[in-house]
Amino acid sequence: MAGFRVRRRLGAHQLEAHDADLAKRAGAALFAADERIRVAADEFGFAEAELGAGAIQRLGETLADARGQLGTAFLLNRLNHDAVPGTADEVRARYERIVQLCESAEDLLDEQLAAITERIARARREPEFIAGLRAEIERQRARVPLVEGAIGCLAARYAREALVTVEADAAEAQQLLAFAEHSLRVAERRRDAGAREQAQLALEASAQSVSRAAAMLDAVETFEVEALRAESALAAIVEESRRHLAVALEAPPSRSLATAIDQLRAALAGLPPGVNTDPFAHLSRMRTAHAALESAMAAARERAMMPSPPVDQVSPAIEAADRKLDVARDAIARNPGRIGAEAMKALAESERIRIDLGHYLGSPAVTVSVTDQDHQAQVVAMARRAAFLASEALFLARRDIDASRHRGLGRGAMSAVS
Repeated sequence: MAGFRVRRRLGAHQLEAHDADLAKRAGAALFAADERIRVAADEFGFAEAELGAGAIQRLGETLADARGQLGTAFLLNRLNHDAVPGTADEVRARYERIVQLCESAEDLLDEQLAAITERIARARREPEFIAGLRAEIERQRARVPLVEGAIGCLAARYAREALVTVEADAAEAQQLLAFAEHSLRVAERRRDAGAREQAQLALEASAQSVSRAAAMLDAVETFEVEALRAESALAAIVEESRRHLAVALEAPPSRSLATAIDQLRAALAGLPPGVNTDPFAHLSRMRTAHAALESAMAAARERAMMPSPPVDQVSPAIEAADRKLDVARDAIARNPGRIGAEAMKALAESERIRIDLGHYLGSPAVTVSVTDQDHQAQVVAMARRAAFLASEALFLARRDIDASRHRGLGRGAMSAVS
């Protein structure tokens, strides 16, 4: 018992020390947040003089929010020093909330002041920035005639639809550079007039216009290289496709392979000779047709390694499916009201597959001739699936019938007892 009291006393001492440390942290947080807000208010005044009131509106809002949080923290601190502050848990929760509010207020101010500091530094570098921007405008403008010449060469070699993304880039870049130069003059005038916020907006618009103009001019040069690469890739895939087409024509015939051969032949025939072509569109079409032929040939090789069922299995598979469907239909029809949803669903799915099989064969009759390997394998697979579902429907139907009989016997026994 004495040891228990000592442990309880030790725990109480530790809790008191924790609460005292928490109270010190809250006091230090209040002092630090109050000092940070005071410094931020001074910096707000300096920033307003440097950038203008409109540019620092967000900082003013953040400063007001921080003051509101600090006011709440001081109110909580005052409650903890009242004559009746409440329970120890309530006092502890208030101190923790005070620390959170003070840290949150400081974080908000630090984030906004960092952004304002960067803007002030940028504003002080404005003369250097303006000079650099003017030099960049002249550098991009000197590129325009070269890019116009490149577009002329491209227009003589490639089709109009191939150049739709770049044919107007030189003219649009010229307009953007003119706008950038105008915005730069506006920025200088507003800066001289003391309207720093407006000057900063004009500078940002000028810089964005120069960046867009440079991207457009770069796109023309990139297009020229990509077009040459597409032509080279097109020549290579045409040569490879012709070799593979010759191999495919010697392979065992199948419906999928014949379709792929026709598609590739059409793609090759659609290649126009000489200039005024669209290498990107032709390359995409050739790649699609070539990939389809490769897939069909891979399937043919797989069939050669795993032969399809013999032709004489097609009719027996269909007949087996029809027999099992007839048995399942008969069992369900002879027991109305006893068959559950699972059996009915399996029967309906089996009948649907059998109807699809008739459409696939072109006739519901079993005697249809099937010679294509792909066609044959599909028919056998569909017939086996229909037979499996019919057997499943019959099994479920019998289960439902037996359950119904047992329920009837149970009711009869209960009637006899009563």
